[in-house]
Amino acid sequence: MAFEWTTLIATGSGAVIALTGTLLNDHLRDRRETRRGRQTRARDLYVEFIVAAGICHTRLRRLAQNPGSRPDLDTATRDALVEAGIHEIRERLFIDASENVAAAGQTLYERLRDLRRAVAGGASWSSRDFHDVYHPYLDAAWAYRAAVRKELGSVPFAPSVFGWVTLNGTATCPVCLSIAT
Repeated sequence: MAFEWTTLIATGSGAVIALTGTLLNDHLRDRRETRRGRQTRARDLYVEFIVAAGICHTRLRRLAQNPGSRPDLDTATRDALVEAGIHEIRERLFIDASENVAAAGQTLYERLRDLRRAVAGGASWSSRDFHDVYHPYLDAAWAYRAAVRKELGSVPFAPSVFGWVTLNGTATCPVCLSIAT
């Protein structure tokens, strides 16, 4: 009779240990999948924000290349931001991003709005007014990318990786170089 109890206790203990191990493994797997899903969603959001900023930037540059072609530059520049969806994506960034990425994103957004105001005011691509806000926008875009890369576990880029002196292009900008002379 004592032998049967020992066998029963050993079998029960083994079952409890196996069940506990299985539950722990499932819990850890779910946490990894949740973390991986969160990281994927964050990466997608971060890319979506920088792409929307880039679309705005491109539209603003086009308007600045021929500011006289649009009778209402203020509306055209506002439309550039609205149509790219930057406002909505920025709100999602405030909800889902880390503090560092959200702060870098807000700075990028503010520099983009500075660029919008300059173009709305009639600044042309070749004017000092445009470049006084254009290069800070590029600085903010690279600072945002650096914050995202750091959060995702990568090292930010140095300008030399691209063969550049600076990331914001001031050292080689033909407009800035001609204005300076």
